[in-house]
Amino acid sequence: MTPRRKVEIVVNRPYLKKILEFLEKVGVKGYTVIEDVKGLGDKGFMGGDEITDTFKNSYIFTVCDEETAKKIEDGIIPLLKKYGGICVISDVKAYIHF
Repeated sequence: MTPRRKVEIVVNRPYLKKILEFLEKVGVKGYTVIEDVKGLGDKGFMGGDEITDTFKNSYIFTVCDEETAKKIEDGIIPLLKKYGGICVISDVKAYIHF
């Protein structure tokens, strides 16, 4: 197991593509996206079953090294201020098969 950083992002579905483009730009080599996630936040309950994507959330996570996590941390704040959402970065141990 190797010390890594886990980055978790929840963002409104219409902005998912912009967040993924940002992650790839800063060097993220892989990520997982779960669409139509449910939850309660400052905009109220997001049920994930709305007719349009406007009120749906997507969950993105990746596991990366410290340097890449720092790039994400530095660059994600302006995006979240513009589009909304949340980003959580935590220390983890991971075994990544290649």
